[in-house]
Amino acid sequence: MKTINDFNFKDKKALVRVDFNVPLDDEFNVTDNTRIVAVKPTVDKILNDGGSVILMTHLGRPKGEFKDEFSLKHIVEEISNVFGQEVKLVEDCIGEKAEQAAKELKPGEILLLANVRFHNEEENGDETFAEKLSKLGDAYVNDAFGTAHRAHASTAVIAKFFPETKFFGLLMAKELQAIDKVLKSGEKPITAILGGSKVSTKITIIENILPAVDNLIIGGGMAFTFIKALGGKIGNSLVEEDKIPLALEILGKAKEHKVKVYLPSDAIIAESFSNDVESKEADIYAIPEGWMGLDAGHKSRDLFNDVLLNSRTILWNGPIGVFEMSNFAGGTVALGDSIAEATRLGAFSLVGGGDSVAFVKQFGYADKVSYVSTGGGAMLESLEGLELPGVAAINN
Repeated sequence: MKTINDFNFKDKKALVRVDFNVPLDDEFNVTDNTRIVAVKPTVDKILNDGGSVILMTHLGRPKGEFKDEFSLKHIVEEISNVFGQEVKLVEDCIGEKAEQAAKELKPGEILLLANVRFHNEEENGDETFAEKLSKLGDAYVNDAFGTAHRAHASTAVIAKFFPETKFFGLLMAKELQAIDKVLKSGEKPITAILGGSKVSTKITIIENILPAVDNLIIGGGMAFTFIKALGGKIGNSLVEEDKIPLALEILGKAKEHKVKVYLPSDAIIAESFSNDVESKEADIYAIPEGWMGLDAGHKSRDLFNDVLLNSRTILWNGPIGVFEMSNFAGGTVALGDSIAEATRLGAFSLVGGGDSVAFVKQFGYADKVSYVSTGGGAMLESLEGLELPGVAAINN
C-alpha cells in the first residue's frame, strides 16, 4: 500500500482529497467534526516534512452550481481550530483564483479549495476538470474514504495525472487495513454481526464475508425473515416475504462454509411501533398476532455475549433493535457492552455503517472499540468485495 509515509513532501504542494461533508446546524455550525479530526495526522505529516497542503472536499449536494448554504466558508473556522492554524479559503477550486492561491502557498501553510461539487464535472468524473485540479499540486493524496466508492474527478480520475506521486493518506490506510483484518488477516475466531431492517441490503455483504468468518450473528429487523423461513411465527414483525427463499439459501451457504449462524431466540415485543406502548418478552418463534419484535430479548443478549467474548476479530454493521426508542435500545446497548469487553480483552473490533456508527457515538462506545469507520457506503462496498474507484486509482 503506497502511503504518504513513503514520500518526503519538503517544498512540495500536496493536493489532499478529504471528506469534510460534515453535519451543520441551522446556524451553519459544525455539529460533528470527527471527519476533520480523522485527517489531522495526514496533514501534520505533510506539514512536518516541510510541505504545504491544498484540501479538496465536497459539502452537501449543490448539484453543480454555487449555493451559499454549501459554501466551505461555514466550515473553514472549524478546520482551522482542529489543525491549530489558519486555513486559507479560495473562492473556486479551478481557474485563475485557485491557481494564484496555490502558487502563493508557502511550506507549512494550508489552503482549502471551494466545494468541488459546485462544478458538475466533479460528479461526472470529467477528465479535463480533473486535469485542471491536478495543476494546483505536486502530489496527490486521497484521504477521503467516505467518498472512495465514487468515481468522481477529485476522488479517482485526478490520480492519473500523478503517476509517480499518488498516495493514500493515513486515514485511508487505517480504513483499508481495518477491513483487511476482517476479510483476510484477522485473528480467529472472526465474528460478524449484521443488523438493521432488511436482508436485501446486506445480501452481497453476507455472501462475501462467509468464506472469511467463523460466526455470523444476525439481528435487528432482518432476523425476522430468517425466523419465518425457519417456520417461526413472527406476528406483525417486519419481514421481507420475497426474501424467505434467499434466507434459507444463506443459511445453507453458511453451513457449507462451516460458519455458525446465531439468530435471536427471544424478542422484546410491542403492539405498535412506538416507545410509549406496553412491551413484553417473547420467544421469537412464537410472537402473538398483533405484536411485533422491536429488540433482542435477554436470552439472545446472553447468547451473543458468549460468542463475542470468545471472538478475536469482530465486525459490527447494524443495530439489533430500534435503539432510537429508549425502551427498545437495551439489546443494542448490551451488544455494545459485549463488544467493548471483548475489545478490552484484546479482540480487534471494527464498527461501520451509518446506524452502528451513530449508535456508538451517541451512546459513548467510540473509544471502547478498535476502529469506527468514517465511510458508510465505502465500507459496505468494500465488505461486498468491490474494489473502490478511489482505491483502484492509487493502486493501479
